[in-house]
Amino acid sequence: MAIIERPSPSPATIPALTPAAPAITPARTFGALRRPVASTGWKSWLFTVDHKKLGLMYGAMALFFFIVGGIEAVLIRMQLAAPNGKVLNADLYNQMFTMHATTMVFLFVMPMAAAFANYFIPLQIGARDVAFPRINAFGFWCVLGGGIVVNLAWFLGGAADGGWFMYAPNSGPVFSPSHGVDFWALGLQIAGIASLTGAINLIVTVLNMRAPGMTLMKMPVFTWMITVVQFLLLFAVPVITVALFLLSFQRMFGAQFFDVAAGADPLLWQHLFWIFGHPEVYILILPSFGIISEVLPVFSRKPLFGYPFVVFSGAAIGFVGWGVWAHHMFASGLGPVSVAVFSVATMAIAVPTGVKIINWTLTMWGGKLVFTTAMKFAIGLVVLFTIGGLSGVTHSVAPSDTQQTDT
Repeated sequence: MAIIERPSPSPATIPALTPAAPAITPARTFGALRRPVASTGWKSWLFTVDHKKLGLMYGAMALFFFIVGGIEAVLIRMQLAAPNGKVLNADLYNQMFTMHATTMVFLFVMPMAAAFANYFIPLQIGARDVAFPRINAFGFWCVLGGGIVVNLAWFLGGAADGGWFMYAPNSGPVFSPSHGVDFWALGLQIAGIASLTGAINLIVTVLNMRAPGMTLMKMPVFTWMITVVQFLLLFAVPVITVALFLLSFQRMFGAQFFDVAAGADPLLWQHLFWIFGHPEVYILILPSFGIISEVLPVFSRKPLFGYPFVVFSGAAIGFVGWGVWAHHMFASGLGPVSVAVFSVATMAIAVPTGVKIINWTLTMWGGKLVFTTAMKFAIGLVVLFTIGGLSGVTHSVAPSDTQQTDT
């Protein structure tokens, strides 16, 4: 937990009968072990290790990048609004398309989830702070630094233009000769450091710092979903890190990891990217599931229906989510056995999601509903996710998916 030293009062303000408190900080710390000192003004934000302030900073940063990504989306839509649009040329359109998706996934949704997690998890489990407050602060600055590096390319010859999925050979030097992809890979590697350190930090916090008597099955559902997300991050981020290193080596040092002419296979990138990319889908949505599971009971005026089912369905999503990545690759010629296996796995993962929908619906059933703004958003998510789930699961059937791909 973070121990904040407050500045010592001047001797004149200490009552005569009160002995001076002994110094807590060692005389020689070489700057590395000195405890953070409480401050005010901008320094209190710049040097903070407090989980609440860091949560607010994550949220503010996420909203900033949301605006950036939104502007990019508007430009894309303006270009597509009429045939032969002249708003963006072809190269700039590819950059906008790539950077919009990258910004929204890595610099808005993930940091916004981190904002809620940092602010609320210690409060929900009765901890004073996260387990490693300084690492928590380090993670925030890594995300901000990574976002800056990714967007620096706009001013240094052009942004990344290979699509947010950066398939080979589009990401290679032949089709992306500028340094945009290099900045993209480096920035995401820096941001990935924050994901790894944050995952370890929150897992340790939840497992070791719960209030006395709070067993795992007494934790709030939001805390449970965030914990599942941290385990997903812990194993997914190293995969994309390896892929980004391979991409960087191919572009900077002439390595040939994805070059067919050199005997390599461009599908290697697709596998590495989607082994990360599909758990990433649940990294993005599970925090929202946790929030919905907190909002619906409050404004239905009754407890969450089937708490254990909601918890274990979330854990099941996190587990089965590792076995479905190749449904993004049905059109790449994987072969009938692989396609069949991933089709079945994709159908199976709809089951725990359906369990959540049923539990949320039964939570509202018979309740005394209060239609606040939060409740309306929550109900909207349930309806929207039901429609999307029923239609989206059809993509698990390979023949229909193949026909719908790129349409």
